[in-house]
Amino acid sequence: MGYELPEKFAEFGEARQNGFLKVKKVKEAGGRVAGIFCTFTPLEILDAAGFLSVSLCGMSDETIPAAEAHLPKNLCPLIKSSYGFALTDKCPYTYFSDLIVGETTCDGKKKMYELLGGLKPVYTLHLPQGLDGGALAGWTAELRRFIAFLEDRFGVGVTDAALREAARQRNAERRARLALMEVQQYTPPPISGLGLYKTLEGSGFLFDQAEKTAGLERLREDVLAAYSAGERPVPPGAKRILVTGCPIGGVLEKTVGVIEENGGAVVCFENCSGIKAAYQMVDSEAEDIVAAIAARYLEIGCAVLSPNEKRKEHLKRLVREFQVDGVVEVDLQACATYSIESHGMRGLGVPYMALETDYSQSDRGQLSTRLGAFLERL
Repeated sequence: MGYELPEKFAEFGEARQNGFLKVKKVKEAGGRVAGIFCTFTPLEILDAAGFLSVSLCGMSDETIPAAEAHLPKNLCPLIKSSYGFALTDKCPYTYFSDLIVGETTCDGKKKMYELLGGLKPVYTLHLPQGLDGGALAGWTAELRRFIAFLEDRFGVGVTDAALREAARQRNAERRARLALMEVQQYTPPPISGLGLYKTLEGSGFLFDQAEKTAGLERLREDVLAAYSAGERPVPPGAKRILVTGCPIGGVLEKTVGVIEENGGAVVCFENCSGIKAAYQMVDSEAEDIVAAIAARYLEIGCAVLSPNEKRKEHLKRLVREFQVDGVVEVDLQACATYSIESHGMRGLGVPYMALETDYSQSDRGQLSTRLGAFLERL
């Protein structure tokens, strides 16, 4: 039993494909495009430098065989897929990128960026490994080096005024995303989890910030208006599930889709593209705007940081606020940071299940059996 996606969500679901043409027009008009992979990428800096930012994360196993000619088979599927799309020239966003911005969030990605450097210009941001000591000062200095690189390489000026305006616009978008996600606190939720995630994912390919923010706000209003009129796309008795762990774009249907086929309702995504990186705002009025941007990104509770107390504190709050019946953690093959952290994320007061998977469909039946049994126990 899946839950249908309302027509009003279509503009977001089609945004990835439609974005190809928009990026092409930007390039034809002399604009610049930056390909990115991670929520730690300081978007405000790229905005202020006049770049259009677009995610290059691979979400299909289509190009993994080509990637495995250079990469080990037991590597994270997101890395293999992303590199495969660049290697085979099958991703228009990679093709149009003037610069790829990487970050040291895992060893596999660091080495992939070395290989990508043979295909496209790559700049790798070096994140601190934890939050202690001089983490903020070091990360702020790293962002200043990034700004200097952009100014020198592309002949642009990244001013404080432009950074502050970019921060205000990004903050507005984050608030709109957060407000849309928080409608799932209703019982029953007014949106299917699958529909919500596709909307959040698709919004990343709408490149006009004001238009994107307004679209998310309108969608929330439409959803709540339909809910007030009595629409109930999710059954009242559906078990409320929070999904955490790795980015799930490449395994969405066989995790979230299967949960909802088995009568569950995913009400919250703590993953990268979900709520985890929506709470943190930049203090756009801070005296040092670069330091304020740096501080904002270090608040993201990602498993790359050690120790990572922020994630567990965040999960406890989300379980309570979204009235969660159970938590499902999705770990991608070979993602050591999340797989190891899984044990410490339990003890949330609700049943917790961890799944390891990759981008193939070979384990869909097994996942369906395990998730169905998990839901029956709730």
